[in-house]
Amino acid sequence: MMRVKEPSTQEIKQQRIYSEWGLTDDEYRMIEEDILGRMPNYTETGLFSVMWSEHCSYKNSKIVLRKFPTSGPHVLQGPGEGAGIVDIGDGQAVVFKAESHNHPSAIEPYEGAATGVGGIIRDIFSMGARPIAILDSLRFGELTNERTKFLLEEVVAGISGYGNCIGIPTVGGEVSFDACYEGNPLVNAMCVGLIDHKDIQKGQAKGVGNAIMYVGAKTGRDGIHGATFASEEFVEGVEQQRSAVQVGDPFMEKLLLEACLELITEHAEVLVGIQDMGAAGLVSSSAEMASKAGSGLILDLDDVPQRETGMTPYEIMLSESQERMLICVEKGHEAEVIELFQSYELDAVTIGKVTDDGLYRLNHRGKEVANLPVDALAEGAPVYNKERQKPLRIKKFETLADFQPVIMDGAETLLQLLQQPTIASKKVIYETYDAQVQTNTVVLPGSDAAVLRVRGTQKALAMTTDCNARYLYLNPEIGGQIAVAEAARNIVASGGQPLAITDCLNYGSPDKPEGFWELWTSADGIAKACEVLKTPVISGNVSLYNETNGQAIYPTPMIGMVGLIEDLAHITTQEFKHVDDLIYVLGQTQADFNGSELQKMMLGLIEGKVMNFDLVVEQEIQQFVLTAIKAGLIESAHDCSEGGLGVTLAESAFKNTLGIDVKLAMPASFLFSETQSRFVVSIKPENQPIFEKMMKDKAQFVGKVTKHPTLKIEMEDQTIEVLTQTAKVLWEEAIPCLMK
Repeated sequence: MMRVKEPSTQEIKQQRIYSEWGLTDDEYRMIEEDILGRMPNYTETGLFSVMWSEHCSYKNSKIVLRKFPTSGPHVLQGPGEGAGIVDIGDGQAVVFKAESHNHPSAIEPYEGAATGVGGIIRDIFSMGARPIAILDSLRFGELTNERTKFLLEEVVAGISGYGNCIGIPTVGGEVSFDACYEGNPLVNAMCVGLIDHKDIQKGQAKGVGNAIMYVGAKTGRDGIHGATFASEEFVEGVEQQRSAVQVGDPFMEKLLLEACLELITEHAEVLVGIQDMGAAGLVSSSAEMASKAGSGLILDLDDVPQRETGMTPYEIMLSESQERMLICVEKGHEAEVIELFQSYELDAVTIGKVTDDGLYRLNHRGKEVANLPVDALAEGAPVYNKERQKPLRIKKFETLADFQPVIMDGAETLLQLLQQPTIASKKVIYETYDAQVQTNTVVLPGSDAAVLRVRGTQKALAMTTDCNARYLYLNPEIGGQIAVAEAARNIVASGGQPLAITDCLNYGSPDKPEGFWELWTSADGIAKACEVLKTPVISGNVSLYNETNGQAIYPTPMIGMVGLIEDLAHITTQEFKHVDDLIYVLGQTQADFNGSELQKMMLGLIEGKVMNFDLVVEQEIQQFVLTAIKAGLIESAHDCSEGGLGVTLAESAFKNTLGIDVKLAMPASFLFSETQSRFVVSIKPENQPIFEKMMKDKAQFVGKVTKHPTLKIEMEDQTIEVLTQTAKVLWEEAIPCLMK
């Protein structure tokens, strides 16, 4: 095969080839003058360009991430490794992390979503944990758009195709639709695993002479510069890099998962460190493992298993081929590891060794092709504190009068809201996922949070993904607080104590002062909520440059949260259970319509000041609900979110096709207000005295569950009556109808 000659060091500098890979002139100067004292060659420039990309170095967001609380009494591993770990007692821990795969999914939605799932699973088992669940968080443009329908179908197929094949249940998630995501959909995947404390691993390469081993699939030319590609914005008419999107093989990953877990549990004494080859492939995993251990590395690239001929050092190091791991093994035990991986029909090859000189050296065909300080690659990227400026739209929103909807026909408004794609049933999406493989899933998709039992114990884990980006569009700081609070509300409604969060911070360009201001101020909100609700940030990722033709998405910090249910008897779901059960609303309802689903439906846009929000009140109400659940008083609990009380009451009645007879001392419009910190719960009539005594003034009795399947809601200015089945059919068929 004919190879094109690589540019010389002079040509790289003079023609500014480095700038095509995302390095600025000043960054190139730092590398040449401050770090190397010479011009970097082609391979070295490539290594720096991916390792210094936003995706790998967090150079624009490190300063923001420092705001987050990352430790707590239960946190065993915070940010910095493949995933975060939280103690759940009895020598066990839960491991979880979320990752974005937005850019690849916009170009090749099936493979983009599938490899996003594959990558996050590897992050979990690289820690020594067995993955037990996958969740997702998806954002698309409006479903009236043909391209959006195609993207939704393919992304869902990619998630289910990978998750179902590998045998890990996809148990929960969320899907929202807004025009701002049309050119730049968001595909965030979260994976949760279980581990025994004794099996916890670190991604490190230490001990002079110890072997660096490559295990898993062979390296090809797919995904080269994937990390750089993820740090650029889209421009219409410009051909996007399809080669930057990888192709996944879930069957290979299943073998890799089992082989790695056997290595960790059965050969712990020879394993020094293990890390997934994710973004930036072999270079990031190897450089980070050496840098974390304060060591150096020599790698021989001729030994890297390759599935294509004539691959250059640059291609081998930057490839993001899937289903690969890097491990560090005690010298002299390589044969034992090779034998283990061969029993799974996988490659395991020694490609280098640990040194103590802090240098990162690569050899290829008898020549040294790179010689760099390892810390310069892994830790040496500049950290930027970009200019911040409050967006003009927010200054304008602060001057607007609040949106005050006039509701002529409450029943018709409720039915219309139930058919809005963001509110409508996602059954058509989640029924393509296998949610029950491994047989631990106790609460399936469709309730506030998914719940999985912890086998061999009386415990369970509740998990959710959440974010209402519209609130952040109006006010990033309060919107950031609400995103965390809503995730916690979903955990609490399921009977769980929130433990910690992971996040995917999806934003536009940090190079624009308004874009960086959004990231900066929403991080303040997230940090404050995490402190008050005692849910530290233990892992996550940042996805910036989500823009098309200069138009950014809404700021969308997806919050993934896991909670501990101490006893299986505490597991609670959102649907009303029995006729004559009493219905209560916890929390106050005010005229909060700005940023609401109702405002979007009636005006076709989002504007105004975001609602008042009090984290102390939020924490108090959550505590009341959890205490009542643990006392065995609550039959059902559903948090109040998009669409307000009307939607929450209707959704609670749908599953068992029951009716409700409810009286609310408020105008009809308030039925659709989105005031925060509210739950709808149901209790048995005999528990009324003890429940009301426990709640003090926090819960308001509003009505009861009826046998006659009608949603009857009496308001101050009108009475709504809708057949439960009619509403349910419209809610369930809205997305399938739009997809046709």
